Order: sequence, then structure tokens, then C-alpha cells
Amino acid sequence: MADEITLSMDSKAVSVPAGSTLLEAGQAAGSPIPTICWHEATTSNGLCRMCVVEVEGQRVLQPACIVKAAEGMKVQTGSERVVRARRTILEMLASTMDLSESPEILSMMDEYGASAERFPEAERRESPVLDDNPMYVRDYSKCLLCWRCVQVCAEDAQYTYAINFTGRGFETQIGTFFDRTIPETTCVLCGQCVGVCPTGALKPKREYLLEHGLSPQDITVLSSGRKRKAADRR
Repeated sequence: MADEITLSMDSKAVSVPAGSTLLEAGQAAGSPIPTICWHEATTSNGLCRMCVVEVEGQRVLQPACIVKAAEGMKVQTGSERVVRARRTILEMLASTMDLSESPEILSMMDEYGASAERFPEAERRESPVLDDNPMYVRDYSKCLLCWRCVQVCAEDAQYTYAINFTGRGFETQIGTFFDRTIPETTCVLCGQCVGVCPTGALKPKREYLLEHGLSPQDITVLSSGRKRKAADRR
């Protein structure tokens, strides 16, 4: 296998190491490709399809984060078909979930001219806020199922397997096995899931309490009380 391959990205020739993805080829060619579910610390799975590109000879648009670049391939990263697909993805997300704490996605909506009112009859994904541990809260009304949190909790980082997908179809969401609370799972409260969440569906407890009107002093007292209760149980 050759050490490098050459392909065309937006009519520009670019050489990349063999095995590179189209996403990496786009970066090398100066044609950045937008992503949502992709993260440098997690395994790419092509879930959100925001990174689709048009490849000559291919019937459907290809997810750039997982498709490998090939010798002589001709790729368009911003064709009319690609832009329309990305705009539709953003509009479907905006119609079904809370993007209020997703600044990168909101910026993409402005860039692609996406309307949050495109699908007015869409059913919203609403979930109660889960506050069951001392480190973070879970608000799955803001979750787009990018899978980043599941991946870092599993083989990509922590190997604790505390969370995974639950439900099917529209009812799919991130959850724990048998709907256990976080302290009842194998979670070690490392916070890596919170660190990779792109939408605020997972949020540090302190940040959440500050946003809901508690003062730093209130939070300190609250945390101290929890620690005393834990010590009393021991």
C-alpha cells in the first residue's frame, strides 16, 4: 500500500497518508467539514451525518468522518446537495430538541440558513432533569444521541460501561442499565462524559446550581452537608 494517496477536494489536489478519512483530507486541503457527533477523543461512527460530502460516482452522500480517502477520488464538500442535506439535519434537530446550550450547532444553523420552524408539527423530545449524584445533572431534552458520552465511558477512555443507549426508535435515549441511578452503576464520577457532551445535556452540578440561582456560598454549604451525611452513613 502506498504511503500517500492523492485525491481531489473541491477541485484541489491534496495528498494525504493512506488510511486517512475524508474529514482529515478536507482539513489538509483547507476545506473544513462541519461535524457534530465526531470528537477527536472518541471513535467515529457517522451518526449525525452532518459531515456528509459528495463523492463522484457514489449514489448517496458519504459521511466524511468514517469514509476512507482513495486514490483519484473526487470530492465536493459544499455542493448544493451537501448544503441542503446539512441544513435539513440541523432543522430536524432544532425541531425535536433543546439546542439552547449548543452554541456550535446554533452557529451552524446561522451558517446554513436553517430554520428552527421548518417542521412545526414535529414532536419534541422532552425528558425530566435527572439529579441523582453529586457531580453532574442529566437533561436528556438537550441530548442529540451523538454517543460521545457512551464511548468515553466504555472502550475509548474509562472502561466503566455505566451508560448506554436505552429504548428504540423515537424513544431512544442515553440511560443506565435497568434505569439505575448513577451512584448505583459502575460510574466512577470521572466527568469525562460531561467533558465531551456538545449540547449541555450533561452539566457539572456546580454550574447547574449557579444557573438556578444558588450562590457559591449556598453551594458550599450544600456540598458540605452532603459530605457530612455520607460520613454519618459510614
